[in-house]
Amino acid sequence: METLFISGKEIRNLLTMKEVIDRVEEAFKLKGLGRVQMPAKLYLFYSRYGGDLRCMPSYIEDLEVSAVKVVNVHPGNVEKGLRTVMAIIVLVDPRNGFPLAVMDGSHITDMRTGAAGGVAAKYLARKDSKIIGMIGAGRQARMQLAALTTIYSKLEEVKVYDISKDRANSFIEEMGKLYVEVVNLKAVGSAEEAVMDADIVVTATPSRQPIVKDEWVKPGVHFNCIGADAPGKEELDPAILKRAKIVVDDMEQASHSGEINVPLSKGILSEEDIYAEIGEVVAGLKPGRESESEITIFCSTGLAIQDAVTAKLAYEKAKEKGLGLYIGLVLYW
Repeated sequence: METLFISGKEIRNLLTMKEVIDRVEEAFKLKGLGRVQMPAKLYLFYSRYGGDLRCMPSYIEDLEVSAVKVVNVHPGNVEKGLRTVMAIIVLVDPRNGFPLAVMDGSHITDMRTGAAGGVAAKYLARKDSKIIGMIGAGRQARMQLAALTTIYSKLEEVKVYDISKDRANSFIEEMGKLYVEVVNLKAVGSAEEAVMDADIVVTATPSRQPIVKDEWVKPGVHFNCIGADAPGKEELDPAILKRAKIVVDDMEQASHSGEINVPLSKGILSEEDIYAEIGEVVAGLKPGRESESEITIFCSTGLAIQDAVTAKLAYEKAKEKGLGLYIGLVLYW
């Protein structure tokens, strides 16, 4: 028995957003039905270096998929020429515990996070959404746009704001070549301009203070809140949360590390203010959007089950295409 090692370069060419959205949607459904094992992620905080390390195990019995991901988040890595997020995933055979594969999890993390935003928009955003406002023009903004263009066949306008004008302009140049179905893709000069008149707003920053103000938000808008994924992070004015239908990916994780973590800790929100987990909505246990005017928020912290199903997809496709390197890693006698 040998373990398949799959590089990030190989994985990058194996996965499509449509496939990952389908797998993540199924994983959310099974979680909503209570048919997964997934402890809340564990954190190590590297305070002196402004980063953290997370361990994320899961098992989805119906799909016979189990995996463990180890992933960092170091926002300062951008200035060092490194990725903010880097990860390794071990795909495990539930029947015997053997490591089927060890793979780079960085692109998988990017893809499955984007896919979660796509699933959330499918169930929570208006069906006629045409204008997207994006705050943050980094790697995850690219994945969110990939997912939204998969869910919506044509977008009229995508407005992008980033504190770095160069990063925003680079995003526009790159994405304009990839997504010709977007009629108007432009960088804007403020977060307010990105939010105003948007049908869907994506926040994907490492901010620890609100960026989006309540007075900017019109009825009917949907938010994909992606950046707040650790204690102390927040991107939205808590007053927006008080007006909205809030859907989280996992209540335990979101309460200590998602968009709701700061308002909860300050007593601005209570757990009773949280409408549902996305899995409950996907499974049909609770309705998603119920009116054209309601404000909806998806609070994404990133679930280990998303990694597991995406890693399994990468493993299947790598074997099919003869990619990766088999190594006798484990001494099992």
